[in-house]
Amino acid sequence: MKLFVSEGNPHCLKVLAVLELTGVKCDVQHVNHEEKVVPFLSRTVLPALLLPTEDYLFSTNAICQYLSETSGLGTGEDSSQWLEWEATELQPAVMQALHMMVLHGKAAHASQALEGPLGYLEQSLSKRNMLFLTAETVAVTDVILWAALYPVLTGSLLQAGELKAVRAWFERVNLLPACETALQKVFKSKELDVLKGFLHKQPNPLIQQKDNQSCNQPEQMEHMMTPEEIEIVAETWSRGLHSCQEVPERQHPILPQEGKRNILLTSALPYVNNVPHLGNIIGCVLSADVFARYGRLRGWNLLYICGTDEYGTATENKAREEGLTPQQICDKYHAVHSSIYRWFQIDFDFFGRTTTQRQTEISQNIFWRLHERGFLLEDTVEQLRCENCERFLADRFVEGVCPHCHYPEARGDQCDKCGRLINAVELKEPQCKVCRQTPVIRSSKHLFLDLPKLESDLEQWLDHSMSSGDWTGNARHITRSWLRDGLKPRCITRDLQWGTSVPHPDFSEKVFYVWFDAPIGYLSITANYTDQWERWWKNPQQVELYNFMAKDNVPFHSVVFPCSLLGAQDNYTLVSHLVATEYLNYEDTKFSKSRGVGVFGDMAKDTGIPSDIWRFYLLYVRPEGQDSAFSWADMALKNNSELLNNLGNFINRAGMFVNKFFEGHVPQIVLQEEDKNLIAQVDWELKQYVQLLDKVKIRDALKCILNISRHGNQYIQVNEPWKKIRGGDNDRERAGTVTGVAVNVASLLSAMLQPYMPSVSKTIRHQLQAPLSCASAMMQGAGSFICSLPPGHSIGTVSPLFQKLEADQIEALKKRFGGQEPERRSQSEAVVKPTGSTLTDKASTGTDPERAKQLTVAVAEQGDKVRTLKAQKADKAVIGEEVTKLLELKKQLAVAEGKDPSPKKSK
Repeated sequence: MKLFVSEGNPHCLKVLAVLELTGVKCDVQHVNHEEKVVPFLSRTVLPALLLPTEDYLFSTNAICQYLSETSGLGTGEDSSQWLEWEATELQPAVMQALHMMVLHGKAAHASQALEGPLGYLEQSLSKRNMLFLTAETVAVTDVILWAALYPVLTGSLLQAGELKAVRAWFERVNLLPACETALQKVFKSKELDVLKGFLHKQPNPLIQQKDNQSCNQPEQMEHMMTPEEIEIVAETWSRGLHSCQEVPERQHPILPQEGKRNILLTSALPYVNNVPHLGNIIGCVLSADVFARYGRLRGWNLLYICGTDEYGTATENKAREEGLTPQQICDKYHAVHSSIYRWFQIDFDFFGRTTTQRQTEISQNIFWRLHERGFLLEDTVEQLRCENCERFLADRFVEGVCPHCHYPEARGDQCDKCGRLINAVELKEPQCKVCRQTPVIRSSKHLFLDLPKLESDLEQWLDHSMSSGDWTGNARHITRSWLRDGLKPRCITRDLQWGTSVPHPDFSEKVFYVWFDAPIGYLSITANYTDQWERWWKNPQQVELYNFMAKDNVPFHSVVFPCSLLGAQDNYTLVSHLVATEYLNYEDTKFSKSRGVGVFGDMAKDTGIPSDIWRFYLLYVRPEGQDSAFSWADMALKNNSELLNNLGNFINRAGMFVNKFFEGHVPQIVLQEEDKNLIAQVDWELKQYVQLLDKVKIRDALKCILNISRHGNQYIQVNEPWKKIRGGDNDRERAGTVTGVAVNVASLLSAMLQPYMPSVSKTIRHQLQAPLSCASAMMQGAGSFICSLPPGHSIGTVSPLFQKLEADQIEALKKRFGGQEPERRSQSEAVVKPTGSTLTDKASTGTDPERAKQLTVAVAEQGDKVRTLKAQKADKAVIGEEVTKLLELKKQLAVAEGKDPSPKKSK
């Protein structure tokens, strides 16, 4: 067995102490906090135990229990209960306390965080009247709890007060030789400053506030603040925005500016030969769009460019399938991609393509610079050729068994399971993906990029970029694993016809390999956007480059492409921040166009679900630390709970109270302690949101928005302004304050939603008549919640933002996209839900029971919407518009039921 631990990691103290106590023989290897040990996890997890079976244990308590069982000590029922308590109650509180003490110097807050768990432990030890937790002799359980508490009960970090029983028990365990030995390995010389390195790598924990919420509500997360801090935040909020400068329209071309943060943002160029599915969309363009929109709110000078990757065998094959030329295929699918991204509201500054003269010029220029500087090699290589197709096979058109991990569906350039790059001829049992015949090996002369010659330059640059930039953990790991294996020359030419031609006379019949040529598309697309493109791409002193992609694209962006630019020696801008996602699967399988499994970009709009809902859910399940899955049931749950019942409910109530109780004007606000506490909590969530998005933690930042609306709902529920408005002057004043604070929280939410749900954000802002400039103002610096709708501000008509996704509707969609149907239904046959647009009636002869069932649900929901608007006394024009939609739905239902859709004449 091999145990991996790191210095300063309190979790490692547990396993090392248990290892010493049990006497189990095990090889202990010390690694750094960032080293990924468990190969199938995308995040760093330590400690980790490699078992003789080649399996891993990476839960700290599971490792301790395994060592205990192996030694024969075992764990009884009492011990199991203590370990459960330690994992669920004690450990979260300890991590909160350590953050407060070590990183923020707030010992008082740390004591408050530990008050409950330490009190419980004190009471239990006092009642049992035993030397140790479960017996008169020490057990593994004692060592685990001792290790958990060691950082907070040692020295002057935390005063344990009157915890006599805890102190006595702790000192008894502390004297054990096993504990002393473990301490020397984890906290050398017992100095706890080493904790800082570990804690800086951990997310900032929050204390769970367990109040009288109903059991089906998510637990609120309460951040502790001092009265002084709360007062400062409330004062800042009350000052409001004295001047809101209008946010200027983007002026193209966007160019770097002196004195500004200049960000060049790219998302991986999608292949033009097919329609992108949801996993493709979240993996690059949607994630990048959120960060681009956020950056613009922050006032950064940002250029977001992307485009279709159009060269290579994939395009040739698609053209052959459809009976078109490669250029016609590129033109067709470039338009398809553009349309899909517009519907998803991806706000590129420029969306280009690689089949341009600029691409040829820049690619060939980089090629010649590499050639002149001696970074290219010639060699004869073996390639796979399909005799049936009469062509050499591009890497991605070969599949076989991986020579390293034996994964049966490895591609000719990379294995998706183990992540290693491979040459197609290394595959076992190779097959041509087009005809499924076994290819043969043939020799051909090619040019190679001499990566070993550039390795030292690459490592020097990587050290700087990774230390100063925000690289995701998987990007760091994949890149380091490449370097650890040693770089090898990489072929940059192919025996194809459709591609950028190689300008060298000895290789005139070849084209550039897509992974040499395609990333240069970022440069050529920028050059097609502005003839001053070099101000972005040859300006590393002023420009930060962000690359967004899925993890399979990492090595080409962190090794191959940077080596090409380093070798060209032309002062190119290299990536500063490499942001890679894991994979998004569909339900419990992979997306497959051929099998009709999964939602592809051109199908999403046919569901009738607005693009903002798709954006929200994809970002909610964004595969950041590990693979995730799209689930129809979960999408409905998140829509109905997080959007409809949480976010939408709060914003609608806040605006409705202003209209109903205060004639559409924000009332006077007289802050009490409770209001200031809410304002402080919202301000803290906003600051978390800014910190997280600054670090491209897109999914976690979205949770801050939902936390704020939960706080807002609870605030309204506790204060009951609908009751107080009917009381005396004091009660009416209180109702006004609660309403005024709530509607300002709603205004803030419209700003925070803008990167995630731009249409919803715009709707909220329009309903509240909130100035757009104030949204940007609250995002500046560390982020500050400010009163943007002062007393007297007039708001507009408020109406519901979201609609419920019903179970039968979701079930129909799940069936439709699950691959059961032999053919896709056309758009006219799609299941459509009335979300702002009237359903189109297709003339029908006879009855259509399935469609009638769907329309019955739609009529009921639209009827509910109309009744809600009437109850809220919404604007007559708004009600009239929704009534018109209801009547249209009823007509379509009549047609589907085989009835006469014309209105009945009254007798």
